[in-house]
Amino acid sequence: MGVPVEASSCHTALVDGYVVEGHVPVSALVSLLETRPQAVGLALAGMPPDSPGMGGNEESWDAQPVLLIDHNGPLEPFDY
Repeated sequence: MGVPVEASSCHTALVDGYVVEGHVPVSALVSLLETRPQAVGLALAGMPPDSPGMGGNEESWDAQPVLLIDHNGPLEPFDY
């Protein structure tokens, strides 16, 4: 699916042509779909204990380090 090993997590989904790896917050996904960057998709690497579905609250979810997966391989922070 084009997800680098260092960005891998527990779940992979395909959403409107993008790969979403891990417990990516909904607000990041909405931003991805609104801005439609040229990218493979988004990743929240590993399984952070305060990510969506793992605990914490919505404020902690939006503070997670979501990464944009570029087509050429680099990962960069995704500001959402």
